Amino acid sequence: MSARYDYTEWDGTQQFTDLDPDDLLAGLTDDLLAGGDLDDALRRMLRSGFRTADGDQVPGLRDLLDQLRRRRAEMLAEGDPDGRMAELGAQLDEIEQDERAAIDELVDEAHGSGDQRRSEVTDDVATERRMALDLQPDDPAGRISSLQHYDFVSSEARERFEELVEELRREMADTFFEGASDALSTMSSEQMARMRDAYDALNKMLEQREAGEDLDPSFEEFMAQYGDMFPGDPKTLDELLQQLAERMAAAQAVWNSLSPEQQAQLSRLMESVLEDMDLRWQVERLAENLQRAVPDAGWQQSYDFNGEGPMSMSRATDLASQLGQLDRMEEMLQSASTPAALGEIDLDQVRQHMGEDAARALDRLANLTKSLADAGLIEQQGGRIELTPRGVRRLGQKALADLFGQINKDRIGDHAAQRTGTGHDREETTKAYEYGDPLNLHLSTTVHNAVRRGGSGVPVRLTPEDFEVVEVEALSRSATVLAIDLSMSMPMRDNFVPAKRMAMALQTLISSKFPRDYLGIVGFSEVAREIRPDEIPTAMWDYVYGTNLQHALALSRRMLAHQHGTKQIIVVTDGEPTAHIDDYGEVHFNYPPIPETLRRTMAEVIRCTRAGIVINTFALDLQRTHYPFVEQIARVNGGRTFYTTPDALGGYVLVDFLKHRRVLRPTG
Repeated sequence: MSARYDYTEWDGTQQFTDLDPDDLLAGLTDDLLAGGDLDDALRRMLRSGFRTADGDQVPGLRDLLDQLRRRRAEMLAEGDPDGRMAELGAQLDEIEQDERAAIDELVDEAHGSGDQRRSEVTDDVATERRMALDLQPDDPAGRISSLQHYDFVSSEARERFEELVEELRREMADTFFEGASDALSTMSSEQMARMRDAYDALNKMLEQREAGEDLDPSFEEFMAQYGDMFPGDPKTLDELLQQLAERMAAAQAVWNSLSPEQQAQLSRLMESVLEDMDLRWQVERLAENLQRAVPDAGWQQSYDFNGEGPMSMSRATDLASQLGQLDRMEEMLQSASTPAALGEIDLDQVRQHMGEDAARALDRLANLTKSLADAGLIEQQGGRIELTPRGVRRLGQKALADLFGQINKDRIGDHAAQRTGTGHDREETTKAYEYGDPLNLHLSTTVHNAVRRGGSGVPVRLTPEDFEVVEVEALSRSATVLAIDLSMSMPMRDNFVPAKRMAMALQTLISSKFPRDYLGIVGFSEVAREIRPDEIPTAMWDYVYGTNLQHALALSRRMLAHQHGTKQIIVVTDGEPTAHIDDYGEVHFNYPPIPETLRRTMAEVIRCTRAGIVINTFALDLQRTHYPFVEQIARVNGGRTFYTTPDALGGYVLVDFLKHRRVLRPTG
């Protein structure tokens, strides 16, 4: 059966499925092992990002916040609304210059005509017009109001002024009602009256709802009559109010950003431009109603526009609206403590302001936990995110693969011992075939795998993935306790994470390759405690002083007491014994070690030796100490001491374990 693939052009809306759960979990491993908290590890991944299976670096919240702040700075540097008044003043100056030139030209023509009466009348008109121009207010708003009642001599100057007023009317309309400027430019007086009626009806609806009265008209009736004036296709009154409030709050933010002098000029300008349409009162009324209906729209916000060029009020309001969206987005990014919280961010807004790559990255971050949960690697427990048993196994498998990848494969081979125990006993256990295994198939299991994969029916087609080979067992088994130092010096010297990684790898090796073997894990600092295999990833070092090797060996010995086969304790430590438990169960700590601590620890070594338990010690940070006591342990017990570094620890432990046990291996 062949696969069929269909291809479509990328349009920016398709979902990605490139989040590989195993890669995500691997990216969390170091933080999880160091901090012991999956929630914290996920939060750190959210902040720093991660790398996908195809090698792409997905930026984290820290990078996205930096990008957002750069975009905000670009918006604020686009222009300065304060400069708009200066620009208006310059435009009015040019109109006035044209008008004065036309007056002068009219006077010259009259005087050149030789008509005395014409010259006298023209001089009177010119004097009147010049006086009207000389008496204009200084501010642009006052000048516009004055020129609206001025009888221009120049038709060109009048047309330019009318165009400027119309431009300002459109600008003011777009400032408060996004998208309204085009409608206003083509409106007849009847259509303008309809707009006033629409805003009046909307204001009445708001006031009726605030008073607890029934709406008249209803929202549906209102939209049927006036819906074409309100873009955005709101479905409810609340949606319409939210849209209008966001726009008017943005206009208010621009107003708040102006100096008091500029605010006064803008107020007079609005009165001059909108008064003839009876819109100014409706705008102020609607703004007051909206502030009460939607108080959290950001009415007190302001922005420090710092661009060099002038910026229109409508453009400043556009930017203020977008800046408000960036503010809300920044707040959500800063407060996001889980990937799921990012799902509330509007990806369309992210795409609009920061680009497709940022929206895609945010979508990936939001799906972190979902990808891991869908793969069965994590689950929610009691309000926290925890690893599932499958997740713990996957971490161990990755740790084991990484450590073996660092080992010289020519020296280790396939990690099977060179000999088996005498008298091989066939077991009922099987294992998945791996390259290099003798092909001693367990037929029923192999066929069962093929049927489960390919379905019932004949012929049954086998693939190498279906193969199961029979395992046999040497007569002797191995029982091991791994005792890991959890004192404060371990993380201080960067030994803690490598030790935990080695523990996960060893546990995975034994549970997968040698299921009849026993592995116990003990953590020790001031005292020792048993650690379950599923607790290894989240086990933490202890905030106490003391390396109580005596208690660790005693607990390990008791755990091995009822086990069979060869027995060993693997000790991983970066210091000498500095704590012991006395006859009354009290813990005593002293640094440097006192004779009593060393005596009690050596007494426990002797007990282990008499019980047939080999103690192999892996000593870290050789450059810090010569470890004289661990060498005494080796001489008394007959075990060995390995001086290694954190990076080489895992390889040393695994190689030594494989070399000195009698293993399960396929027959052949």
